[in-house]
Amino acid sequence: MSGRHAGFIVFALWLFTCATRVVASQPQARTEQGVLEGIEANGVAVFRGVPFAASPVGDLRWRAPQPASSWRGVRKADNFSPVCMQEGSYPEDAPPERSSEDCLYLNVWAPHGARKLPVMVWIYGGGLRNGSASTPLYSGDRLARHDVVVVTFNYRLGVFGFLAHPDLTRESPTHSSGSYGLEDQIAALRWVKRNIAAFGGDPDRITVFGQSSGAISISVLAASPLAKGLFQRAIAQSGGLFEPMQLLPELSLSGAEQVGLRFATDAGAADIVSLRAKPAEELLKRSFRHNLIVDGHVLTRPPYDTFLSGEQNDIAVLVGANRDEGELFIRGQTVTAANFRAELERGLPAFLIDLIGVPRAVASDADAHALVAAFNRDVRFGWDMWAWARLASRKSRNVFAYQFSRTPPPGSPFAGLGATHGAEMPYVFDHLDLQPLPWPDADRRLAAAMATYWTNFAKTGDPNGVAGSGSAGLPAWPAFTEANPRGLLLGDEVRAGRPFDEQALTRIDSAYARVRASAARK
Repeated sequence: MSGRHAGFIVFALWLFTCATRVVASQPQARTEQGVLEGIEANGVAVFRGVPFAASPVGDLRWRAPQPASSWRGVRKADNFSPVCMQEGSYPEDAPPERSSEDCLYLNVWAPHGARKLPVMVWIYGGGLRNGSASTPLYSGDRLARHDVVVVTFNYRLGVFGFLAHPDLTRESPTHSSGSYGLEDQIAALRWVKRNIAAFGGDPDRITVFGQSSGAISISVLAASPLAKGLFQRAIAQSGGLFEPMQLLPELSLSGAEQVGLRFATDAGAADIVSLRAKPAEELLKRSFRHNLIVDGHVLTRPPYDTFLSGEQNDIAVLVGANRDEGELFIRGQTVTAANFRAELERGLPAFLIDLIGVPRAVASDADAHALVAAFNRDVRFGWDMWAWARLASRKSRNVFAYQFSRTPPPGSPFAGLGATHGAEMPYVFDHLDLQPLPWPDADRRLAAAMATYWTNFAKTGDPNGVAGSGSAGLPAWPAFTEANPRGLLLGDEVRAGRPFDEQALTRIDSAYARVRASAARK
């Protein structure tokens, strides 16, 4: 063999060795469907676009999620899937993403060499209308550095996720319809339970966490027999479904079916077969009022009733809301002493406003604005989180509550709105740098503290963690009880205190009790 040939062979062997090293260095995981190959990103292993259910298209539109198909060989998991069909985005400043009905995929972030680590599964908000498992804000790389495995997943939204219809109820083996988005969430959690060990996660230490309608979904999952055993801990940020569901008839299956019939008629479809044949883009353009309903399958009765009887799933709970939640919901509106009652009645029936005891007059426009903002905060979020904490504490010692009150710096999407709805999310994920703002050191310390509290809770069921868990130097977070309703105040300073305005929330509680009593007499 000539020296030139020998040199070529050595060079070729070197190239092959390098290529083999590159391939071998990519993280892999063997799931029940097959082997996945992810990527390295920001110091952790990432698996993107992992199917957890079959594509809900064609005849599978408006059906319960079906198992994902298996594959041979190694499947690349290096790109995010499309988001579910939607208009707009949530958060509002999230970058636009490609949407499709073929959207039931999840993403995993795992530390290198992970073994039996706690798992945090994020459920995004967006009012059940929009949202994404792949928006950069929800990237799990920063939380994963706290020795947890992070999962995000898509679920069907709007008319695709929450349409009830008599035809759908008749064809369903469970005699229900209208909860497909929730069934997607349950399917994702079941997949995580069965497969997360392949990524280094502990299937017996799963925490669900979510914000807004994601948190509302969690309150339903906590009350649903279908989700029993799928998670052991729950973190709910600004959202719960504890109001009297008797307030709206469309929150029942029969009422939601009537909403679905009107939608089908408006779309020019005589039956569900015709509606399934409609292009997704055409359906998306039509107005649809979507709700979480008592469908008799996922949710068999209102969550408040389940929690009141102590029959909810046995989980540790961390819940809270933001000081200025209501400001987001009156942004751009001019609230005055003359029109504030009309502004309140945009979202709630007048009789309930009167039951709660809102005054008929205020002294100034500033007072009117403050009253409407506080009312939106308390009715939309504060009362739900307070009710959740109170009811859960009757069954579990591991109940923790918070109030977030830090105002982001100028230039934030929340500028002028204070600590409003969603303002805490960059802190929870420790992703302040996604917004190029002059973040003071106090904000960075708060983000680091919140990420530590949240991951401590995932590890132990207690945000204080255990000795040696990395939470040294953080203020102690007291457990919440009805007798001692304390929690943690997350603001300019972090300290223990009372996270809820009990005086205002008690008035709402009394009004809701009267609504339930009146409905029971009928």
